Amino acid sequence: MRNRRTSPLLLIVFCWIAAGLQGEARQASSAETYVGTWSGTYDGAGAGSFELTLDKRSDGVIAGRVAVTTDGGNYDAELKGIAFEGTKMTAKYDFPLDPSSEIVMAASFDGRAAKGTWSLRPKGQDTEVAGGTWTVNKK
Repeated sequence: MRNRRTSPLLLIVFCWIAAGLQGEARQASSAETYVGTWSGTYDGAGAGSFELTLDKRSDGVIAGRVAVTTDGGNYDAELKGIAFEGTKMTAKYDFPLDPSSEIVMAASFDGRAAKGTWSLRPKGQDTEVAGGTWTVNKK
């Protein structure tokens, strides 16, 4: 009698877990579409060239970095907290020209192009110090 009651419950739990894993696989595979080098420009508080590189690590996680030219100096930075939801990406990185700040990015991808916003903020805060937009095309 106990097995008959447990079986439907186990089936429901198994289906719930499988659906969650399937959702994670779909998100990873959609993010893989954007792997590569994207080059373009940014504007706002200053303007310059901007390159976004997205890679798939051996563990399947999407990693990335930016190369930015500015009037105050050029820099490269590793992205952290990259998240994809469909065609939308969010990420941030430590701002190399001011260690107390970070850049928060958001983007929408459309085929071989992407447009987004950037926001310079004190680390861990929501107050924007400077911001603007950026556009890139896949190389």
